[in-house]
Amino acid sequence: MDAKFHDDYKKLGLNIAYYRKGKGLSQIKLAELADISRTHMSRIENSDCAVSLDAIFNIASVLGVPVNKLFEFRD
Repeated sequence: MDAKFHDDYKKLGLNIAYYRKGKGLSQIKLAELADISRTHMSRIENSDCAVSLDAIFNIASVLGVPVNKLFEFRD
């Protein structure tokens, strides 16, 4: 992950956590449904790693939100 995008990854992780909690899903359940490991899901939400578009598309699909909603960063 490029350090210059760390703040954006952090905002992405916060958005994923926001929508996940809104759906009443645990990280483990979201990871299972999105076909990624629980560890990777945790690292995504905590901006501890880069994330592929495939994973983003899967997460958005499971959460039932358009992908662009995950990238609507609030200041």
